[in-house]
Amino acid sequence: MKTYSAKPSEVDRKWYVIDAEGVVLGRLASIVAMRLRGKHKPMYTPHIDCGDNIIVVNAEKVRLTGRKRTDKRYFWHTGHPGGIKSRSPDQILSGNHPERVILKAVERMISRNPLGRRQMRKLHVYPGPAHPHEAQKPEVLDLSAMNPKNKRSI
Repeated sequence: MKTYSAKPSEVDRKWYVIDAEGVVLGRLASIVAMRLRGKHKPMYTPHIDCGDNIIVVNAEKVRLTGRKRTDKRYFWHTGHPGGIKSRSPDQILSGNHPERVILKAVERMISRNPLGRRQMRKLHVYPGPAHPHEAQKPEVLDLSAMNPKNKRSI
């Protein structure tokens, strides 16, 4: 018996829309990363991009558990001496680009190579409830129905 290996022409990509309102960030990111890679499909092949297209709406209403919203820090370096900077998720979510919290969380769960960059191009995150992908007829993916822990109401 031979091991099945999918070919790029055999991959069937669907479109899914996820409402991030009240959903826990880490749980959302892990489900999105799994679907972008295609690990939920029986035809999954590690070296082929067999994932689906994901649209995340209401990114500014994502939840963080505990005190992560204020205590967690995202660091980066400017390249200059003493140029380490940081922001909290609260600052990012209340800023101009709240979708970057979800983008970074998913990006850090995807492999860092050309295949990972191709998979990340299929992720579309929007801060509000509207998105321009209605023509693709995306199916709704309800994360709160998968597991009650995925959604926090507080």
